[in-house]
Amino acid sequence: MHGHKTELSHRFVMALLLAVLGLSGCSLSSGGAIGARATGARLARMKASPQWNPEQSTFKNTLRRMRSPRSERNRAIFSGGSKHRRPAPESPIETQSGPDFSSFPDSGLRITWMGHSTFLVELDGTRTLVDPIWSERASPFQWLGPQRFYPPPIPLHTLPTLDAILISHDHYDHLDYHTVLALAEAKVKWIVPLGVGAHLEHWGIAPDMIYELDWWQHLDVGDVTITATPSRHFSGRAITLGDQDATLWAGWAWQGPRHSVFYSGDTALHPEFQTIGERLGPFDVTLMEVGAYSRFWRDVHLGPEQAVLAHQLVQGDVMIPVHWGLFNMSLHGWTEPVERVLLAAQRVGVEVAILRPGASFVGGNPAIVDRWWPNVPWKSPAQSPAWSSQVEALQAPLRRPQSRGLNGSPQPNKP
Repeated sequence: MHGHKTELSHRFVMALLLAVLGLSGCSLSSGGAIGARATGARLARMKASPQWNPEQSTFKNTLRRMRSPRSERNRAIFSGGSKHRRPAPESPIETQSGPDFSSFPDSGLRITWMGHSTFLVELDGTRTLVDPIWSERASPFQWLGPQRFYPPPIPLHTLPTLDAILISHDHYDHLDYHTVLALAEAKVKWIVPLGVGAHLEHWGIAPDMIYELDWWQHLDVGDVTITATPSRHFSGRAITLGDQDATLWAGWAWQGPRHSVFYSGDTALHPEFQTIGERLGPFDVTLMEVGAYSRFWRDVHLGPEQAVLAHQLVQGDVMIPVHWGLFNMSLHGWTEPVERVLLAAQRVGVEVAILRPGASFVGGNPAIVDRWWPNVPWKSPAQSPAWSSQVEALQAPLRRPQSRGLNGSPQPNKP
């Protein structure tokens, strides 16, 4: 599948196909990738959550999600966006095969990035796999939908023994049916937001291995406490069949005896980032989602500049950008998120580690920027802004002309 317009057309075709299946009474969820809806005690627990909207029978964000007019979104989508939304076919991406997993790192902390939002956290004696996707496409179908830019850098069967698998939300680029099936026989804890367990149980994961958490709830895995944190996003695997926001979305925090790590999950900017830092921070490393942003859906993704700000709000030390460079899922160029992150981080003095797919960051080592992507045109924040709504106070340092913010001014504001 080549060409940005073709990719967007496939998105439209997928939505149309799901709609036809829904109207015809067909179901892809029985034994298929779409999954299942919560019922019984699971649904009752969801309804007891402060994040539940009883009027809509769905989960809700703390801040309302502002939407651009549908006509504007459609024009933007079918205009095709950047001409550099995927790598050139003649320039294959070189990945790494991962570290030696036979032992834990001496430092006690190692994070290995597989691409997009899939990574392995080895922290103080525990191993946690996050948002694993080894499939060719982020889609309910393996013949349609966003396709990988490169094969998985580390074969799934070569991963070390895991203590837990974390899922941030149920979108296809984070909860992958075929990968779940491949991991189903492993005796490992699945830690997920409320409602996501219905998908896992439907696919054969033992109920006693599924742990569903609301925001601010936690679970101890060995000596490490894992906490679900607020995020500002949405959920759904068959939106045209009426399951949007039927499960919760979350970020995650790890707190061990020696180290701490934060993962944003998919999210727009929200005030709870500061609360996360106050309650659970500081963090040795943050993994912040930086891609798939657009001004047309500004309240579901951070974008590069706000990702750097969120890293600061949660009191992070080293930032690792994720959710970029594997799938064509927005209108921006495929290298634009990381280029803008580097620019934003430099201007505010944030230390960033850019990992090649399959590479690791080891605690105690310098943060290295491995420029594994090509130099292709990309748009600046002024050309393609990505500002979330209703958080102007948080954004003020970024937008103030005299601030040492992301506008390029070298002089900090004086109190």
